[in-house]
Amino acid sequence: MKKAFMILIVALIGFGSAAMACTILGVGKDAMVDGTTIITHNDDSTSADFRLWIIPAMDWPEGSMRDIVLDSHNYIDYGNYPEVNIGTRGTLIGQIPQVPHTYQYFHSRYSFMNEKGVAVSESTFSIDTSTDYGKEVRKVLWTDSMGIIDCWTAQDIALERASTAREAVRIMGDLVEQYGWSTVGGGGETMTVADGEECWIVEFYGRDLWVGVRIPSDHFTVAANRARIMEVDFEDTENVMASPNIVSFAVDQGWYDPSSGKPFNIAEIYAPNDDLYATRREWRAFDLVAPSLGLSPHDVRFPLSVKPDRLLTVHDIFVIKGDYYQGTDYDLTVGLAAGPWGDPLRYANTSRTGTWERSINMHRTCYVHIGQTNSAYADPFKGIAWYGYGAPDTAYIVPLWPIMRELPKFYETGSRYEEFRRDSGWWVSSYVQQMAELHYNLAIQDIRNYRDPKLEVVYKVTPKVLELATEMYDSDPEAAIDFVSNYAYMNAVAWFEEWKLLGDRLLGNYALGYVNFRSSPYPDWWNEAIGYGFPER
Repeated sequence: MKKAFMILIVALIGFGSAAMACTILGVGKDAMVDGTTIITHNDDSTSADFRLWIIPAMDWPEGSMRDIVLDSHNYIDYGNYPEVNIGTRGTLIGQIPQVPHTYQYFHSRYSFMNEKGVAVSESTFSIDTSTDYGKEVRKVLWTDSMGIIDCWTAQDIALERASTAREAVRIMGDLVEQYGWSTVGGGGETMTVADGEECWIVEFYGRDLWVGVRIPSDHFTVAANRARIMEVDFEDTENVMASPNIVSFAVDQGWYDPSSGKPFNIAEIYAPNDDLYATRREWRAFDLVAPSLGLSPHDVRFPLSVKPDRLLTVHDIFVIKGDYYQGTDYDLTVGLAAGPWGDPLRYANTSRTGTWERSINMHRTCYVHIGQTNSAYADPFKGIAWYGYGAPDTAYIVPLWPIMRELPKFYETGSRYEEFRRDSGWWVSSYVQQMAELHYNLAIQDIRNYRDPKLEVVYKVTPKVLELATEMYDSDPEAAIDFVSNYAYMNAVAWFEEWKLLGDRLLGNYALGYVNFRSSPYPDWWNEAIGYGFPER
């Protein structure tokens, strides 16, 4: 590691508080109806801190240093940034030189968008260690690595410093090359990064190894907890970035022979994994947007990206984020595990005898984020963070902007390890999610009938708000920011209050096994399956 880095603490830290659980998407601007780029993140980690803050833009005196903290998003309060007490939640391991100015950005379990409209998501991936090769790769890249840049630090610094997606990829890559990758976040990472013009997928494999690829502007990509980048043209520097030793390191380790005639398959070399936990979700996302390709759910490798059969909308993306294989052989609303009312959520079960089918939608989702960037708007407004809590099928999303003056308090209230609170955004969304499970097949229709028409209005009004704000910005930038901030704040509060009432309504409709307090007999197939009949004396 470079001498410029000041080691403060020498520590060996194992896996941190993340879980390999997230599904992310990336969409180029020519694959969207409105010419915007998209990245998404279902944060499905088991222990996530759901609080959301805006980290303010800052000017830093010459000679300032930036702390490097491992596991820095582990229930640490950022409400008074830059005054942050990490306590025992993170590990302050060093410092690097700070830049003169850092941008404003959203910070939650992961940071995801800055004031320049640069948006980023992540999906942790693993290595299949059922083979000797996998064991060796994991040991060399993860166990024996002393890197200190974890996923949170990489994303935070990128959003602090980058005004484009390309810059963000390069900043993260440079950090990893200089200081090494830390697996405190759970392992390797796949990230999608976009800025309104370009959409990139970038992966960090361990040590100082990484690759970034720009997806075609009319393509769609997905990652679901395994490495996705396979064969690339390293000479295409306009569309590919990588650590300079990405090939030579594998050759030195004996993992790749250039004279073999075989292609250099990055994912297979540095993160081999064909687990159904990942592949089925990759297939499903691609099949939803490009069914004409006829991809098979039994395949183990899919294209890095595909061209959708039609142009996509934000709501199309939201629907994908809440998918549970409806209408397929893997439909989670079908079968005994779904109960009599077709509940697609599957809770943790023993792994000794089996595992559930893993869908994109799941019960433990902390938040769903759809990062939409539109280059047609002024910088402060072009990045829209469509944000919601809980399993996306029963969640709502609202547009937020990193330049907002403030967020409603419910975004920073509560903890999943504390009591239920009606003044907490996550808890209220979880309340609706839980109430839907009382009688899912009816409740989900109630939710969609209530939510989707309201969302359609927001989808139509938001661009009009941004057009007006962009017009105002040249003559009165502060008034324009106030205008957008007030719109976002009031809209978020209105949805939050209505969602509480929706949860109450669902409880009233489906409490005690009734439907509006009228008997609702179980379906015949369920009665037959459970052996329902007359008791015998």
